[in-house]
Amino acid sequence: MLHARGTAQRAGSLLAQNFGSALKVSSKSTRHDLVTAMDVESERLIVNELRSRTPGCSFIGEESGRETGTSGVTWVIDPLDGTVNYAHGIPLYCVSIAAVVDERVVAGAIVAPSLGETWCAARGEGAFCNDKQVHVSATSKLADSILVTGFPYDVSNNPGSCHEQFVSMLQRGLPIRRLGSAALDLAWTAAGRFDGFWEIALKPWDVAAGSLLVEESGGRITHYNNLPFSLSNESVIATNGRIHDELSEALSAATKPI
Repeated sequence: MLHARGTAQRAGSLLAQNFGSALKVSSKSTRHDLVTAMDVESERLIVNELRSRTPGCSFIGEESGRETGTSGVTWVIDPLDGTVNYAHGIPLYCVSIAAVVDERVVAGAIVAPSLGETWCAARGEGAFCNDKQVHVSATSKLADSILVTGFPYDVSNNPGSCHEQFVSMLQRGLPIRRLGSAALDLAWTAAGRFDGFWEIALKPWDVAAGSLLVEESGGRITHYNNLPFSLSNESVIATNGRIHDELSEALSAATKPI
């Protein structure tokens, strides 16, 4: 956990130093799927530091892809989650780093430098924000919940019936937020700021560290239809556990048959 935390904090400092400055911005899969020079610089810093601290490790990075090592540790890296926010001067962005062993996340850190928050978790040791242990909310009914979600870059194609699911939650009269960072969505769910989160078309680096925060804070995380969570599945439902089945059922009911 210390390697993840320290490295994420240094990468976060790099991002903060350049936040609000003129950046070279380009698009990837769609016009709103952005990458900045800082995405690349942050990932380079993270990979170089973790490679020196954990020789032989493997990497899965958003910008650099996969690198296979000889040890049993894989670092899953999002060097700048919330790139669109960052590029537009919106201070909701973070660095997310997780250590995976035998396909299980064993440690993770999320650093949101503009918010002054460092989130950490190690399996079996709890979840923390700025060294204070956090826990999920006690909300027991979906009707009383505040939720958070996000949309994929190809939202116009309606993958996973994301349009219908969002409208369904709105029609229930629920307050729904969209931060623009899945890692922060998960961290804030772990801390009880949100009661639940759902999203389709996520990647391992979006959810690796945050998934452990949710679990270690007493919450529950699965894929749609309550399928067991793994980093290889792109749909996520994360909640305080108490509303999980109700949210999962509501999303399934709003999903159009294939």
